[in-house]
Amino acid sequence: MNQSYHVPVLLEEALEYLRVAPGGTYVDATLGGGGHARALAAKLGPAGRLLAVDQDPEALAAGEGLAAEFPGRVELVHGNFGDLAELLAARGIRRVDGVLADLGVSSRQLDVGERGFSFRRDGPLDMRMDPGHGPSAADLVNRAAEAELTRVLWAYGEEPRARRVARALVAARAERPLRTTAELAAVVERALGRRGAKHPATRTFQALRIAVNGELEMLERLLAALPEVLNPGGRAVLIAYHSLEDRRIKQTIRGWEPHCQCPPRDPVCSCGTPGFARVLTRRAVKPGAAELEANPRARSARLRAVELLAEGSSNRQGGRT
Repeated sequence: MNQSYHVPVLLEEALEYLRVAPGGTYVDATLGGGGHARALAAKLGPAGRLLAVDQDPEALAAGEGLAAEFPGRVELVHGNFGDLAELLAARGIRRVDGVLADLGVSSRQLDVGERGFSFRRDGPLDMRMDPGHGPSAADLVNRAAEAELTRVLWAYGEEPRARRVARALVAARAERPLRTTAELAAVVERALGRRGAKHPATRTFQALRIAVNGELEMLERLLAALPEVLNPGGRAVLIAYHSLEDRRIKQTIRGWEPHCQCPPRDPVCSCGTPGFARVLTRRAVKPGAAELEANPRARSARLRAVELLAEGSSNRQGGRT
């Protein structure tokens, strides 16, 4: 695997919170460039097992070198992290000791214009994490009604002028279909104008990518699966790159914590909110200055970690928050 493609974000922090146990079973739910997976595999030792999951065939092809580097320790899995429970069950695995998910787009995907993820490199308007599977961004832009485009841009890109952008896209496609990233970026720039260093199409590209890949829906499914697939004491580390993801992660894992309102003398919770997990990160962990200098793309990363409580420990032991 060519490491020049990928500098793993918040690597040391992720490993610290995962608390990797040699001989354990772990999942890298988003293999990407393989930086996190390589570090995980190295810590696991010969008796450990790492499932490296990705829906992008290119990531898996590049990961073959990683599997060869750690024979019998790393298994490459083609699939979506939202299907984690099913992917584990298909391999006879009921629970694991840790899950890492580095969400968002990998450097490999951003740097290849043919994938259509970035307005900085012209290419086909695709944006699919799994090329050839499902509608592309071009399909969405050229076929969706104006109201639907407005909803997507607002809900997934938090674009305050979503209606204006949607109207401009509909007008542009009436003349000829939008087929490339440069064409899409130009339409948005004409509609919104250019102010400051941030490209006006940034939110639009984010919104379309999230919609095309069902990213938020897959994140919800991953979060729902974690309590079922983690061993007691197992940990999950999730790295998000925009507020839509980070907000869902924060609210979900905080909801897993004990919020018991029973009298302290009661040995067992009867109020129905005993909780089953402990949030390890009171605030999101962000990259430090040194990491940002070495890897500016890490600037929006936010890491949160959670630990599944041992069975029985959620009843009344340290359960008040």
